[in-house]
Amino acid sequence: MVFERKIYKKLLEWKNESNGQTALLIKGARRVGKSTVAREFGMNEYESFIAIDFAKCPKEVPTLFEDISDLDYIFMRLQMIYDVELKRRQSLIIFDEVQLCPKARQAIKYLVEDSRYDYLETGSLLSIRQNVKDIVIPSEEEEVTLYPLDYEEFRWALGDKVSVTLLRQFFEKRKGMGDEANRNMMRDFRLYMLVGGMPQAVVTYIEEKNLAKVDRMKRSIIRLYEKDFNKIDRSGNAAKMFHAIPSQLMGNASRYVVATATDGGRRVRLAETVSDMEDSMVVNIAYHVDDPNVGMAQTMNKDAYKMYVCDTGLFVTLAFWDKTFTENVIYEKLLGDKLPANLGYVYENVMAQIIRASGYELYYHTFPTDDGKHNYEVDFLLPDGDKLDPIEVKSSSYNRHASLDAFFAKYHARIKQQYLVYTKDLRKDGAITALPVYFAQFL
Repeated sequence: MVFERKIYKKLLEWKNESNGQTALLIKGARRVGKSTVAREFGMNEYESFIAIDFAKCPKEVPTLFEDISDLDYIFMRLQMIYDVELKRRQSLIIFDEVQLCPKARQAIKYLVEDSRYDYLETGSLLSIRQNVKDIVIPSEEEEVTLYPLDYEEFRWALGDKVSVTLLRQFFEKRKGMGDEANRNMMRDFRLYMLVGGMPQAVVTYIEEKNLAKVDRMKRSIIRLYEKDFNKIDRSGNAAKMFHAIPSQLMGNASRYVVATATDGGRRVRLAETVSDMEDSMVVNIAYHVDDPNVGMAQTMNKDAYKMYVCDTGLFVTLAFWDKTFTENVIYEKLLGDKLPANLGYVYENVMAQIIRASGYELYYHTFPTDDGKHNYEVDFLLPDGDKLDPIEVKSSSYNRHASLDAFFAKYHARIKQQYLVYTKDLRKDGAITALPVYFAQFL
């Protein structure tokens, strides 16, 4: 089952604008559909294509790139091995899992210079980074990122091409849907939160309509990520930190507390582990901004961060990892629209996912209350021209938004729009716009 993905448009733009002058690397977490998109693109947009999967290709193929002095011979052998005729400027060669053959990636410089064919690469950023120590990174390489299916892509997969288009119109007019329509839209969005955007989980839902089977599929993906983390970190701390994400968010701490999630270790090594986890794109990391202003990267604190799962469907399964599907109350409570406040971190995770898929980095800010006994926390900060848009996330209706109010009082000259993201219909509360979470994709 092949889903329509927004990245396809970016691939078309690259093909038309580059005209063979660069290769394109599709990066992303494992199992988000990179290989499927690349092959679909080759099938639809070229007269022929060869997809070299370096994870299971014939042994001869990687050795071809050890010596690239005779490109004619390499292309001849590839055509014979894959039984595909390559045509000048009409064919695509895909290097799938390119991190497993660093020499092939290094050869991109000369393959592009040759200009006979177009080249797509796919791989995990982490694995790619770990396998480039002894090669020259080609400057002729562009990058795009593929994330799990976003909400609109999820609706497309279910055969719905209308809902999100209509939602955008309501959002642009800053007009509410009405309580009944909002309840229906929230029901659909909660299904997305439960299933998630990993293509295999979505396929399972479409074919089975059974959330227990979807949960089993998500568990298999999580186990795959566990194995990956254990490969990059033999101490096991990366896997432990990954599993601790829900409990860390539930604890309402102002940062991820590494000491409670791991068996300890040198600070430098733990920092490297966090960096490796971020590169894997299995997690999304929000960094604390010490001085919230334009250019947040300049004042972000690398030692203070929050960690989210790249896909909220996986997050739901991870939150009750040691229990059976029937004991995972998030499924029951979300479906019944009765998610208690202590499970509100599910909405925080989906908001982080939405922001990252929209191309933004994740930042947040905390500062002490007047009495110094507690902290105010703004969950997310988005750049908006030369100002900022602070965002507070709630899991249900709201009665107060103390953090947004305090943030505005302190930094009002830096603020353009204030948003409270929650589950009810759109409404204005003074200078604050309260948005149902399904509108957040348009920010």
